[in-house]
Amino acid sequence: MITQNKQRILVTGGAGYIGSVLVPELLRQGHAVTVLDNFSFGPSLLDCIHNEELTIVRGDVRDERIIKKLVAKSDAVIPLACLVGAPLCAQRPVEAQTINFDAIKMIVDLTSAEQKLLFPTTNSGYGVGEEGKFCTEQSPLRPISLYGRLKADIEQVLLDSGHAITFRLATAFGISPRMRLDLLVNDFTYRAVNDRFIVLFEAHFKRNYIHVRDIAKAFIHGIDHFETMKNEPYNVGLSDANLSKRELCEEIKKQVPEFHIVESDIGQDPDKRDYIVSNEKIEATGYQPDVSLQKGITELIRGYQIVRRHQFANV
Repeated sequence: MITQNKQRILVTGGAGYIGSVLVPELLRQGHAVTVLDNFSFGPSLLDCIHNEELTIVRGDVRDERIIKKLVAKSDAVIPLACLVGAPLCAQRPVEAQTINFDAIKMIVDLTSAEQKLLFPTTNSGYGVGEEGKFCTEQSPLRPISLYGRLKADIEQVLLDSGHAITFRLATAFGISPRMRLDLLVNDFTYRAVNDRFIVLFEAHFKRNYIHVRDIAKAFIHGIDHFETMKNEPYNVGLSDANLSKRELCEEIKKQVPEFHIVESDIGQDPDKRDYIVSNEKIEATGYQPDVSLQKGITELIRGYQIVRRHQFANV
C-alpha cells in the first residue's frame, strides 16, 4: 500500500543491515528519504540511487553541524546508526557511548514535538528472563552488556520526549544488501550450509527472532499509526519463534539434513541472554510479520550460494 501522506524522513545509518532494506521500502511508499551514513561497511543503496526522492549525505552521526541541518528539514527521524551487539560495544566502549547514546540524545534535543521519532532498541534489554514467563513491555529491563544498557538508557530518553515510538527488536535474521553473518539465525544457517556441523554451548538459552523485512514493516506501520502508538515501547518478533539455540538448529536441520548438532558441557556462551518474549502489544495495533522463520531459513540457504563469510562481518 502506498502512503497518501508523503513525509520527509531522515534515516541515520541508513546503509546498514536494517537501513538498506528499510530505505528502499520507504521510497516505494512514496516518502522522501535522506540517509546519513559514513559507509564504513562499503557501498550500499546503489539499487535505489536512481530515485530522485533519495538524498545521500556522507558523514558522521556525531557531527552536530550536519545533524542540525538534516533534522530541521525532516518530518520524521529514524536513528539506525549504531555500534550493534555486545561484543563490538565491549571492544569499543567510547564509540558505543558517543554513537549509541550521545548522538541519539542530540537528535532528541534537536527535534520538536511535531516531529516523529522511531527508534530500534532491542529486546536484549530483558537480559535473563524468568523460566516459562513471557517478557512484556512492562517487564523490568535487566541488560547484561554495555550494548543493552545504552539501548535501555536511550530508549527512556526517547519515550520521555513525548514524540517517539521504540521497537524492542527480536534477534534479526534474513538477507540484506548490507549482509551480516554474526546474527544467530544467519550464523547458524551459514554453518549448516558450509560446515555441516555446529558445537553449541548452553544450547537451552532461548531468544525471539524477526526477519529484517518485517523490521522494516514495523517502522512503516509506526509511521502510519504514529498518533495512536507514540510514547510507547513495542516488542517486535515472531510469536511462534521463541526458540532455544538447540531448537533453532533443529529448524535449520529440517532443510539441511546433513547438519550435525553437538552440545558441549564444557565452555560457556559469552552471550548470557535467555528469555521468551510476548509480541501481543504491537499485534493488537494491526501489525503482523510476513516472513516465518522457516521461510527466512530457506532464503538464507539460497543466499549462501552467493555470500561467503570473508565478505561480510560486523567488526
